[in-house]
This record gives sequence, C-alpha cells and structure tokens, in this order.
Amino acid sequence: MPGGRLALLPPVTLDVDLVVPGSKSITNRALLVAALAEGESVIEGALVAEDAAVMATALVRLGASVESRGAREGGEDIAVVGVSGRWPVTDCSLDVRLSGTALRFLTAAVGLGRGRFRLDGTERMRERPIEDQLAALRSLGVDARSERGNGCPPVVVEADGLPGGVATVAGDRSSQFLSGLLLSAPYARLGVTLEVTGSLQSKPFVDLTLAVMEAFGARVERDGYRRFHVPPGRYRARRYAVEGDAMAAGYFWAAAALCGGRATTRGLGAKSSQGDVALLEVLEAMGCRVVRGADALVVEGPPLGRLRGGRFDLNACPDQAQTLAVLALGASSPVHIDNVWNLRIKETDRLRALAIELRRLGAQVEERHDGLSVQPLPRPPNPGTVATYGDHRMAMAFAVAGVRWSGLVIDDPGCVSKTYPGFWDDLRRAGVGVEAIA
Repeated sequence: MPGGRLALLPPVTLDVDLVVPGSKSITNRALLVAALAEGESVIEGALVAEDAAVMATALVRLGASVESRGAREGGEDIAVVGVSGRWPVTDCSLDVRLSGTALRFLTAAVGLGRGRFRLDGTERMRERPIEDQLAALRSLGVDARSERGNGCPPVVVEADGLPGGVATVAGDRSSQFLSGLLLSAPYARLGVTLEVTGSLQSKPFVDLTLAVMEAFGARVERDGYRRFHVPPGRYRARRYAVEGDAMAAGYFWAAAALCGGRATTRGLGAKSSQGDVALLEVLEAMGCRVVRGADALVVEGPPLGRLRGGRFDLNACPDQAQTLAVLALGASSPVHIDNVWNLRIKETDRLRALAIELRRLGAQVEERHDGLSVQPLPRPPNPGTVATYGDHRMAMAFAVAGVRWSGLVIDDPGCVSKTYPGFWDDLRRAGVGVEAIA
C-alpha cells in the first residue's frame, strides 16, 4: 500500500463497534521500563505497529529480551526480560526511524550504559530538535551531543552510567524530553532532580509517564509540573496491561460526529489516563452525545452531523488538532484551534500541512504560529487527492472526511502503519468504501 492511493466512499449509515489497538504512548513507556527492570515482565495488549517495533528492536540491540507471547484483540502480549538498569552492550547504533518517543526515551536511557551509543533516524527525524534534552543530560553527567552540532539527530552518547544531580529541562517544545529523563532517572547513582523551564507542553503525557514508572515500583516526588525528584531505585518486573489508544479511537469518534453516526470504542474507558480523551469534551461542546463506560466510550453525532463551532485549547492533546480541523469543515460556525505550536516539530509541520490540504479542499484557513482557524465549507469539498506528507495522522484525520463526502483520495495510505496498521480495515468495518486506485 505505501506509495499508492485510496479512494473513499461514505457509508449509508455509520454504526461501528470496535476494539482499538493498544496505546502507542503507554506501550513504548512500558517496554522501556520493563527492559530496565530485573526479571521478566509481560506487557499485555501492547500495540502492534511500526513505532512499537522500533522501540522493541532497539531494546533487543541494547541487550534486553523482547518476545511476543501471542496476539489478543487490539494488540499482543510481549514478554520482556530486563537488564537491571545497565545495558550489557558497549557499542551500539540504533535506528529510531521516525519515532519521536523512541528517540527521546532512548537518548536518555543509553546514558545508563557504558560505551558509545549512536541514535539516528529518517531525514525528517534529522530535522527534529533534541538539544534541550541533550543539555539536560550533560548537566546530569552524561556526554551527549548532536553529531552534526545542529541540535538534531544523529545523537552520540558516550556513557559511563548516569551520575545524576540537578538539571533544568525545557518544557515548551516537547514533554517527551522530560519523560525520557524521568524514565531512566531511578537508575542514576545520586538520584535526579529535574526543574522545568517554560510552559510544559502536553502535561497529560508526563502524568502517563509517572503512572507507568510508579506501576513498576519507582518513586517520584513532584511539585506540580515545575519540579520532579526521583531518588535512586529500581523497577520491579510485573504484568502490565496496556489500554486502548485514545488517538486511534478519536478518528472513529470524529467520524460519528461528522455524519451523525455512532461509534463505540472498546479497550479504554472513563478512567483513561490518556490526554487524548479530552477530544470527547470538545465533541460534547460541538453537539455530540458521549457515553463513558468502564471499558468503552461511545460517541453519537448530532443529526446530519450538524456540529457547532467554537474555540478550543488543545495543548493537552495536540495530535487531536488534525482531527478537529477536519471536523471544522462540517461545522455551522468557525473552529479555532489554539496552543498547539509544537505540532510544527512533529512528523511534519502539521499546522502548515493542515492549512495547505484544507485549502485544497476549498476551506478558508487562517494559519497562526500556534494554531488554526477553519471556516466551515459552504458546499462539499473539492474532490481530489489529499497529500499526507508521510504523516500517519494526516492520513487518518483526513480519512474522517470520507464518511460524509465523496470524491476524496488519500495519498500514501500505508503511512498509517506507524501507529495503526489496521486503520483502513477498521474504516471498512465502519461501512466506509475504501478502494485502492493506481
């Protein structure tokens, strides 16, 4: 499918009930923590996708054992035998491809080893900044640098364990810098204190990091989102269940909203710790009915998809901005998306890409440094091909428009394999026509 195109045809009605894949964010955190622990852990319902495979492959290269224990609905069970906080290899190169979580988490984690470690990825990854995290690692006693001196990958770490101490970490670019440092901090010789400068982005993802750490036995002291102290400790092996991915569910919630249908997503519920469930509150404000169960979330769109517009701060769930921008095409008044500037340093500059593709469909769009304003379409969108820029979330977000309007074609649909390889199959189950074209 990579390099091809898919034409979409709206369903007569949309009433879908599906188990969503395991959370990418939780899977990659749990895999790393289990690899650092002593003994065997089993990660239940882990995501099966490229991003998780990148992390698993890297952990094996570093000396952990990572083996599948069999598939289950929504994911697979993975057994991980950890290294007790010290990688046994002394010279290792890791290819993180386009996985931001793998890059940021592993850059800190290899500092626990002894030897030389190099991390590299795709050409786009080589444009994504990481100097703020490298500077924090140097403050903690690790020789970590950008190989080209531009603050981006490739990254080279000359490691002799993690001494620890106090470091400041910038919070206004990516919460993954902080999460990466926290995940490795229990194995620092002197403990680690991290002080956050700037306004921390995507705070729920830091909460997710702390929840996984504490589930595996680490202790973290915190002062809100400004200061974190992790005393010396270790992770304890355990069985750990990964809940369904709220981002994956969000595409089907949005589909129901846009065409007045119904989507039931199973595998995550009302107590989900993922920041992306905040999209449900946005959908309620736009006129949807939401039912929050213990292990399922249901969205019913308003009749004929008559959505209200509004102004929404999506800093807690920035990746939902693409989905909301597509929903704006069918709203009754403008939709303003604020406080998501860090979308510019993702797999592509997502704000710029959104503006380009929405205008191609006929929408009026105001692109700001930290957001977008999208005017509703007075008529069906212009038919044609939506470029995805190799970005899985561009493909899935614009596919949502295909539940309401004909004539849309998605370019390079195989890019969804990064986080949701079964997306197009699930969209077919929802009744959407999905046809490969030359």
